[in-house]
Amino acid sequence: MRTIPVTKGLLTYIPGVYNMFAKNKTGGTDSASYCYGVWLKHLTMLWENDMRVMPDTILEPGPGDSLGIGLAAMLSGVNNYYALDVVNYINIERNLAIFDDLVELFKTRAERPTKGWPDFDQYLDENLFPIHILTEERLAASLAPERIAAIRNALLNLNAEGEGVTIKYIVPWGDPEVIAKDSVDLILSHSVLEHVTDLETTYKAFAAWLKPQGWMSHQIDFTAHYLTDQWNGHWAYSETLWKVVVGKRPYLLNRQPCSTHTNLIEKNGFEIVCQLKRNDKPGGIKRSDLASSWRDMSEDDFTCSGTFVQAKI
Repeated sequence: MRTIPVTKGLLTYIPGVYNMFAKNKTGGTDSASYCYGVWLKHLTMLWENDMRVMPDTILEPGPGDSLGIGLAAMLSGVNNYYALDVVNYINIERNLAIFDDLVELFKTRAERPTKGWPDFDQYLDENLFPIHILTEERLAASLAPERIAAIRNALLNLNAEGEGVTIKYIVPWGDPEVIAKDSVDLILSHSVLEHVTDLETTYKAFAAWLKPQGWMSHQIDFTAHYLTDQWNGHWAYSETLWKVVVGKRPYLLNRQPCSTHTNLIEKNGFEIVCQLKRNDKPGGIKRSDLASSWRDMSEDDFTCSGTFVQAKI
């Protein structure tokens, strides 16, 4: 068990000290190529699982360093993008640069950046692009100069009301009523839900926000995020020691395994249409190393380092 996570957690209780070491970045979406690849993966898998209409309104919890995934969605035909976060990471100048790079990626029908997990290459064309979804006709409309200008204007004027295209960035959010009931077509997250403190309220809010026949697409990472030497070492910490690790940070890891998410999705009325699980992480702690809180977890949860799940309401 590493002492560094405990030390960093303790530092958060000392005013001004932790900020000297903390990074105001998530290390995720600060790249147009990354955002492009994430969006193409979720979109392609949704189409494969029978979503046949481009969503009009999407919501992304925890966009992180940029709004790039939502901007990629808008360049594919999405009109309204809602982003909810607990910390304000957004730099408009950086987002504009990412947006410009995304425009070029779509204009050139660039191939998906990396294979990654889950692998979706079998659903792409010979140029590794989902041309069956982002057809020439669709892209001609979504990449029209006036539409690109409208998306840029929405980015420059976050939360502005109006018709056409809109971007709402709500930080911090904690009240489900910040989004109107039955107003969203798709909720998408990528390596986010493992950080959410109140999963019960969050999944309940997802069900309320989605329109009937609305969709969710989530990739969830159950690893320790390099806090420990073993990929699943975070489950060796007792509840008391883990509270010290988290400290006064607004979020870290909720440590909930795959079955918690599956159960909450079904409890809130969703039909799971696709669930892939990753069980290929080498090493890891032994079951005997599990803290008492996690000792009864199933073997499936104990070995599951990630899941990709899509569901509809």
